[in-house]
Amino acid sequence: MIELDTLDDAALIERAQGSGPGDLRAFDVLVHRHKGHVLANCRYLTGSAEEAEDLAQEVFVKVYFSLGTFEGRAKFRTWLDRIKANHCIDHVRSRRPVRFIDVDAPEHQHLEALRVEPVAAGAGEEPAGQGRVRQVLAAIPETLRIPLVLRDMDEMSYQDIAERMEIGLSAVKMRIKRGRETFRRLYDTGGSVRVQEEE
Repeated sequence: MIELDTLDDAALIERAQGSGPGDLRAFDVLVHRHKGHVLANCRYLTGSAEEAEDLAQEVFVKVYFSLGTFEGRAKFRTWLDRIKANHCIDHVRSRRPVRFIDVDAPEHQHLEALRVEPVAAGAGEEPAGQGRVRQVLAAIPETLRIPLVLRDMDEMSYQDIAERMEIGLSAVKMRIKRGRETFRRLYDTGGSVRVQEEE
């Protein structure tokens, strides 16, 4: 008898698609294999560790009910990342309306919220550096964080990001560039900043 956890994603999907009602064994292996990645990216995309667990579960529910439509033209991970990105972006959009400000604009330089504060020394149970990455990403405004995560973590194309976020290609490239610069600056200085959007 074949151990399911020795199979690659394509073979697991084939088994999951062909399994009878209630037989979740192959799907459970897929969830176990990819849940860490999905959970981390839900947290990075939304900036909320509290919401990430529920969002990750919702993503896998969507994946389960969409398995019949998966044709294998892309890797399972790519397909999963697209579902996850769409779900998280929809979730972020459903939050209360937020207005973003340009943190580099001279008229905002006096705002207390823009001051860099030191990052806490301990990162808890997370591996070295991972807690700091999470804190810095959480400090970056969603307009920069979401395209940055989609590009650098999910490896989505600029065009796909533009279509999903419903913005122009040049805007995507500019936001990713600014997101990388902001991330690098905050990470290198050991600081974090939460920009408080004006109502």
